[in-house]
Amino acid sequence: MDFSEFEKRIVKVRKMELPGEAIQFKMAPVERLKELKEQARLKKTARKAGVLALFYPSETNETYLILILRKTYKGVHSAQVGFPGGKLEPEDESLKETALRETEEEVGVSRNVISVLKQLTEIYIPPSNFFVQPFIGITTTTPQFIPQDDEVEALIEVPLSLFMDDSTLVTKKITTSYATDIDVPAFLLNDHVVWGATAMMLSEVRELLKETL
Repeated sequence: MDFSEFEKRIVKVRKMELPGEAIQFKMAPVERLKELKEQARLKKTARKAGVLALFYPSETNETYLILILRKTYKGVHSAQVGFPGGKLEPEDESLKETALRETEEEVGVSRNVISVLKQLTEIYIPPSNFFVQPFIGITTTTPQFIPQDDEVEALIEVPLSLFMDDSTLVTKKITTSYATDIDVPAFLLNDHVVWGATAMMLSEVRELLKETL
């Protein structure tokens, strides 16, 4: 979709009700996720993070979404696809500020050119004990991405047309921190299998766009 048209339509999400957990859980890799989320909330030990689903125009003015492939490291999210974002730091005034700061640090898009349109449904990630707050935003200028060397292995620029195509919804066998060779729902985007929390957040973004575009 031409970004100029996308920009006109996407602002409608500001007034829309969120699809919420019902849509997220369609892509959940763990059946007990809702129960685990409530347990974590009661314990009050989970950390907080903010991430951003950022849409932007390509050089040909087509609409794209940026995702990142994280570096391989000793951690539960090693070599996984995710949104730009990270943990809440003491200097952050809000989780929106966290998402904007981390996006600037990880992919080089200044927070000053990003318009945050909507706060999405919070999600809990059991392996890392994080409550993650996603946001959806746009920048009207074509970014000159600068990936953060120590965090980002590769940038994944996903055309909106591909993201909205039903053929990207797949089931894959995954080995995780809690199970071996389990079937999980996923997105197949630019030859990358996107599953887990990122897939759940993408599911809500996609549902909003289906009602908007």
